[in-house]
Amino acid sequence: MTQELNVLALIKGEERFIFVYDDDSTDVLIDDIRDKAADPAVALNWFDAAVLTERVRNVSNQPNADLMED
Repeated sequence: MTQELNVLALIKGEERFIFVYDDDSTDVLIDDIRDKAADPAVALNWFDAAVLTERVRNVSNQPNADLMED
């Protein structure tokens, strides 16, 4: 069985934020996004972090379409 990965991306001006994660690492990803928002040297702000973390939560709450049967 292959491991499924999720990709989350934000393009903000010249900055590119691309996160690749599996379902087991969503908490670590959310912590990383929050850490980046708290760092003044990173262009990711708290609004961006809120939107990204909400999307991570939405993906993790959706049933896997590949596992659903007709």
